[in-house]
Amino acid sequence: MENKRINGNDLIALGFKENHTLGVALKINSKRHGYTREEMLEKFRSVLEDPMSYSEDAVFGILSSAMLGQDAVDKSLIVLNETPVDYAIYGASEIETGAKAQMNVAMKLPVAVAGALMPDAHQGYGLPIGGVLATSNAVIPYGVGVDIGCRMALSIFDLPASFLEENVMLLKDVILRNSKFGAGNGYLRHERVDHGVLDNKLFTENSLLSSLKDKAWTQLGSSGGGNHFVEFGVVEFEEKDEVLNIERGTYLGLLTHSGSRGMGATIAAHYTKLAKSLCKLPYQAENLAYLDLDTHEGQEYWLAMNLAGDYASACHEVIHEKITVALGAELLAKVENHHNFAWKETWNGQEVIVHRKGATPAAKGVMGIIPGSMATPGFLVRGKGESNAIQSASHGAGRLMSRTQAIKTFSAHDLKEMLTDKGITLLGAGMDEAPMAYKDIHAVMASQKDLVDVVAKFSPKIVRMADDGSREE
Repeated sequence: MENKRINGNDLIALGFKENHTLGVALKINSKRHGYTREEMLEKFRSVLEDPMSYSEDAVFGILSSAMLGQDAVDKSLIVLNETPVDYAIYGASEIETGAKAQMNVAMKLPVAVAGALMPDAHQGYGLPIGGVLATSNAVIPYGVGVDIGCRMALSIFDLPASFLEENVMLLKDVILRNSKFGAGNGYLRHERVDHGVLDNKLFTENSLLSSLKDKAWTQLGSSGGGNHFVEFGVVEFEEKDEVLNIERGTYLGLLTHSGSRGMGATIAAHYTKLAKSLCKLPYQAENLAYLDLDTHEGQEYWLAMNLAGDYASACHEVIHEKITVALGAELLAKVENHHNFAWKETWNGQEVIVHRKGATPAAKGVMGIIPGSMATPGFLVRGKGESNAIQSASHGAGRLMSRTQAIKTFSAHDLKEMLTDKGITLLGAGMDEAPMAYKDIHAVMASQKDLVDVVAKFSPKIVRMADDGSREE
């Protein structure tokens, strides 16, 4: 009991309300300040009973101040709706309680119109990862996410699957020479490539973006950390796809996953802070602060977000072009899709802003890619346009456990054995990305049969990820 951390429920049991003061108390508790758990709880109880007597206290003075000023703060807060707007949940039995709780809060926002939870959903900041939220004329920076425009791209070549088996060393070399990984990493000046996205006038009109242009150029065509990857694999079509005009068979494929790198992360941090200063929400909804699209700030973020999305697309374009040239292969088809983005769409006859934080667009006929893990298949899909899902699907298998828990749980031997068994060559990556840390992709796909049709299966064979322990930017 002594080592058990004090959490929000413990403080609520003492009498704290779910507002800003609860957050202040939890921040104080994170340092413990030499007190035992029981001593800390007693201090919190005492401050709650008589905050004035702690106004000069070195540790609890900030809590005293927050409590004494809370009445004034509460009057300026935007009021949440008492009950959440109804929303659809796909694969509910496999989704953690925390993700559902976050979605419930999001659906109480006064701007919330509709929502859905995808079967790969898990807890995030503000909107859960795997959460889809339609709002009325408002955009939520944390509803988009930190890695703005994080993207999947699949190139299918006119080479048979046997080419991969016969040329493993060549393909390893191609990936290593034409990709770069890790948070903060980029290319030296003589290695950089040019792209039209860098000519966007926003780089001169917006001072924040202007300061980020050189970093954007440095990182153009590179990938971040965490679950971002570049991989060769086998693309299997069980029947001819008339739209793509690809015959039944197996082909060499290149699949990439990364986003807007440092530029996107900086945009997200800047406009989230701005949104929180302009949109005062109750404590439990603070990370869902939104910007009205009729305001200068809302339009500024919207333009910056779209630029970050274009930049993420350009990064994939550079990687795929380099590798296609290196292979000397003919491209049969290329499919791409964003997740971590917001779109203006029509839902039930109403124009809305659809946030897909870790969700794939799946309007009728729209193609997307839903990856599994480094050792499990991904799927090329075509959307069915399901209205209850706000025309969305999952963006992957979804994490089964945190990165820290995965590192503590699995061994390098277990991972190596699994990869060897499946004939997969891994370049980089840490135990936090072990396939066992992810949900069963087949169960996830079974939960969204009403949302997408499977067009082809992608089985990874040569996988490159960051090896510096860095996470997505």
